[in-house]
Amino acid sequence: MLLSLVVHTYSMRYWFPAAVMLGTAPTYLLSWSAWRLLSTVLPARLYHSVDDRVYSVYQSMILFFFENYTGVEVVIYGDIPKNKENVVYISNHQCTVDWIIADMLAVRQNALGHLRYVLKDGLKWLPLYGWYFSQHGGVYVKRSAKFDEKAMRNKLISQTKLGIPMYLVIFPEGTRYNPELQKVISASQAFACKEGLAVLKNILTPRMKATHIAVDSMKDHLDAIYDITVAYEGTLDSKGRRKTAPSMPEFLCKECPRVHIYFERINMKEVPQEPVFFRRWLHDRFAVKDKLLTDFYESEEPAKKNKFPGEGHVSPLSIKKTLPSLIFLGGLTLPMLLTESGRKLYINTWVYGTLVGWLWVNVRP
Repeated sequence: MLLSLVVHTYSMRYWFPAAVMLGTAPTYLLSWSAWRLLSTVLPARLYHSVDDRVYSVYQSMILFFFENYTGVEVVIYGDIPKNKENVVYISNHQCTVDWIIADMLAVRQNALGHLRYVLKDGLKWLPLYGWYFSQHGGVYVKRSAKFDEKAMRNKLISQTKLGIPMYLVIFPEGTRYNPELQKVISASQAFACKEGLAVLKNILTPRMKATHIAVDSMKDHLDAIYDITVAYEGTLDSKGRRKTAPSMPEFLCKECPRVHIYFERINMKEVPQEPVFFRRWLHDRFAVKDKLLTDFYESEEPAKKNKFPGEGHVSPLSIKKTLPSLIFLGGLTLPMLLTESGRKLYINTWVYGTLVGWLWVNVRP
């Protein structure tokens, strides 16, 4: 009986926020579609400005659950600029929650709506979201020889010509680091060794193509690169070995008490433009991350374990920044579900919005 109650409670901790976040997606898409239709006769810059504001509403609701609902402590090392900037955001990648970390930093600069993403091509098949991320400036990329450099470059250049604010999130590793997948780690290390690069232990060898194209295409538009290193507290087993980082369900079930974020701002003048030098520069940046993570997980000094160098500041997010968005989107969605015509519209948005989105993102990515 007790075990059943615990399982039920654990399940509800996840399914309630998941139901709200997914359940408001059709409402969001309908609101955005209405604005997209109205804005066809308006300047493109105005459309993107409102689109950013609308997107920040949805992302604020997401943060209500991932910060206020979970009660996670966000510990930041380094000084986040108070002013908004046009940036490329690079980070280590170990779980799906890494995408939320970008939200956590962007909201602290009031730049939540400016988030765009470089995404694996397979994510374009996400219902509703796959299409919208592309419409909001996201770029889908394929690996190796199938990588369409021209398409990515053209999309980024078209956005910078419009002066669209840019907070472009890239995970150069491409694949998540999972300590249980030793074959992936070994292959990454073997590649680094073959190329004469430093072999990394707690991070994968970064791929440079997408990051270099982003920096090169937008070099006159960007202010800086934000170099982020993330560690999730509670990911060591009883023997002190690193475990898999928390999934979104685990995070929402409050299994991660504290997130450590090491923030470093790099001025664009310090970033080499030539591909050969950029590749070395990027790998050196990830070697720094590897050292940070190795010390975080493996330091024999208690004062250095489970923390990054320097003074970390706990950065609570005011519920005033997130709760209004939850109430607003919930207030739009609930009345729709209470009427037969509203439910029909809601279901049709899921079904036909997904199908049209899949067609669109494959024909005009």
